[in-house]
Amino acid sequence: MGLLDGKVIALTGAGRGIGREVALLAASEGAKIVVNDAGVNPDGSGHDGGPADQVAAEIKAAGGEAVSNTADISTMDGGESVVQQALDVYGQLDGLVNLAAILRDRMIFNMTEEEWDTVVNVDLKGHFTTIKPASVVMRQQRYGRIINFSSVSGLQGNPGQANYGAAKAGIGGLTRVVARDMGRYGVTCNAIAPGAMTRLTLAVPADTAKKRAAAGIGTPGAEADPEEVARQREAALEERGPDRIAPMVVYLLLDEAWNINGHTFAVAGGDIGLLPFLYPPIRNIHKEGRWSLGELQQLVPSQLMSGIENPAPPRPDIDVPGRGVVSG
Repeated sequence: MGLLDGKVIALTGAGRGIGREVALLAASEGAKIVVNDAGVNPDGSGHDGGPADQVAAEIKAAGGEAVSNTADISTMDGGESVVQQALDVYGQLDGLVNLAAILRDRMIFNMTEEEWDTVVNVDLKGHFTTIKPASVVMRQQRYGRIINFSSVSGLQGNPGQANYGAAKAGIGGLTRVVARDMGRYGVTCNAIAPGAMTRLTLAVPADTAKKRAAAGIGTPGAEADPEEVARQREAALEERGPDRIAPMVVYLLLDEAWNINGHTFAVAGGDIGLLPFLYPPIRNIHKEGRWSLGELQQLVPSQLMSGIENPAPPRPDIDVPGRGVVSG
């Protein structure tokens, strides 16, 4: 008997990577699966029903039940079709996992409006288009599990990902609000911030990857020669493969996770961490009445921001007012 016997789970972006692994694991635990994937390239271009069909076929070959859906979830019609297909085929919807995402990396001073809108529409709006109709169903049935996918890019910031980072940070806020809206009806909403080698991480442009490597984040070996990059990526794929993310996602779909709501979990390799809420403040200064600028000049650097590093300080050769030129 599987842990998800009798449940119907819909997943977006489930044709490859993390989504595929979650779909396969959930199906192996008895869930009936709606596999949504538009089969687009990492930048959102193209359309191919193959990935969704292949995962559904793989599930059925293993003795499970699954149907494929290739709708574009950046539109309301597309998102609603995922939920409606679960109802039409299986008569219910118990869980929703939102994984669909694309990248169009560009430094903020070069980013176009189209690059911004396309990524935000898929990565953030694409969560709303499925959550809205799913929440109607789950509210009526007084049960449901919603799992969203945020990112370290939205939590700490990655160079060249203003559009993606904004969308993923928005998912964090969306998750917390949906948790409060739906918790009273027996519905939970949580988020995963994964650390895994997938098509998206491998699609990061070389210049962006080098900037991240220099800052100690991003794809391993980005500044090395091609053979070294390939070797390190293969090692990273073994240690941080998309299959490592799936168990925590499926755990949050279980009945026993009924009291876990509104949280974001960092999942990478063998590590699972509970991330803090963005509020209340981690540090505070207080006075009765209005602060003067002189008081802030004294207390902000000495107390509020003491020991807090700038994640991207100016280059030493830049003349920064208040700092001066740093030699070296």
